[in-house]
Amino acid sequence: MSAFGMASAANTNPNKSAEVVSPPSDSVSSLCFSPKANYLVATSWDNQVRCWEITKSGTTVGSVGKASIAHDQPVLCSAWKDDGTTVFSGGCDKQVKMWPLLSGGQPVTVAMHDAPVKEVAWIPEMNLLVSGSWDKTLRYWDLRQSNPVHTQQLPERCYALTVKYPLMVVGTADRNLVVFNLQNPQSEFRRIISPLKYQTRCVAAFPDQQGFLVGSIEGRVGVHHLDEQQQSKNFTFKCHREGNDIYSVNSLNFHPVHHTFATAGSDGAFNFWDKDSKQRLKAMSRCNQPIPCSSFNNDGSIYAYAVCYDWSKGAENHNPTTAKTCIYMHLPQVFKVFFYKHVLYVGFADGQLLICYLGVDMSGS
Repeated sequence: MSAFGMASAANTNPNKSAEVVSPPSDSVSSLCFSPKANYLVATSWDNQVRCWEITKSGTTVGSVGKASIAHDQPVLCSAWKDDGTTVFSGGCDKQVKMWPLLSGGQPVTVAMHDAPVKEVAWIPEMNLLVSGSWDKTLRYWDLRQSNPVHTQQLPERCYALTVKYPLMVVGTADRNLVVFNLQNPQSEFRRIISPLKYQTRCVAAFPDQQGFLVGSIEGRVGVHHLDEQQQSKNFTFKCHREGNDIYSVNSLNFHPVHHTFATAGSDGAFNFWDKDSKQRLKAMSRCNQPIPCSSFNNDGSIYAYAVCYDWSKGAENHNPTTAKTCIYMHLPQVFKVFFYKHVLYVGFADGQLLICYLGVDMSGS
């Protein structure tokens, strides 16, 4: 497999994306935008949680560092409260901190586990926080109480989690996908063995809550519908591969308006797709390091992605003297998506029109 350290400096930012100022000093583990404004939070392996205010004027994007807090150990995950004022972060110190960022308050610990916290999400419809850990549990937290209101045993360690109320999907070790109906959160709705043959890396609930995407370390994505009558629409497709080199799919994000989605991988590339027409809409140029995480802002006008070493090739392939961590902001060029008579039309800002016929397999599938 090709070594990222051998890539030329010219490939650091081949898509000419705007770069966030003062990035973390170590690899980024999660990115998330505020649901209310252009505030971007990143967690990283240097034990920090950082926030930037992102400015956008036409095609010009800028960033201003706002604040940061520290955990005792590397931070693995983050989520915003629905009002856009508060950030939750969890990590290897086995706790979740609540940071009232916009009010300038100090972080407080609101959740604890017996092993590192891999995923965290705020569920506004329940006014609860949910955390998933390598201790093989999900825990639901009422922020007014010190103990969890419910602990749900998982079949294995939590690797990925997605919530689109009332749907929640948890990906664990051993390729388990555990589906919950949050109207009855104390019992599993369904347990599925991943349609992908290798370890689950990421999951993303459909915007209509009728199914989910799952990505694996073997450069493949599965599209899964929950309705038994829709099983014929399930499929998998290959991505983030080049020749015989196969890379992990690290991140899946649905566009909040068009409901197309983005994949990002350890090949240093991100691509845009439409699951209904089974089409790749846009393939972006590869960066010289992996992309471990990404996030759309609340209106889908900005796509943030981190470029840094993801340890997928071990310590022997990491050179700390040359490794650089970057966070970039890409402006998606799609300005209109619409269907007409089983045809998907995608208009781009540069005047191009992509026509996708429903039922045509995705590129590289």
